[in-house]
Amino acid sequence: MKALTLRDISDIAAIKEDIKKHMIVILKVTPLAQKDVEELRKVVEELYSYSQSVGGDIARLGEERVVITPPGVKIWRGAYDLK
Repeated sequence: MKALTLRDISDIAAIKEDIKKHMIVILKVTPLAQKDVEELRKVVEELYSYSQSVGGDIARLGEERVVITPPGVKIWRGAYDLK
């Protein structure tokens, strides 16, 4: 597992390499979101397409983070109540 901060669109190549190496990547997206929301949208769309193409998964973790998993690791998206 690896935690990274997404600062620029140029970070995509390194993230894809980590996924190829079967790493779970947790991205902090706040710096790019503060700089350019449209660029963040493009990056997330590209990472979504990539993760789907290799059999991985991607999901948002709260407001500041995104998790991307390699092939064979799925993210559970159940609805439950934490009372």
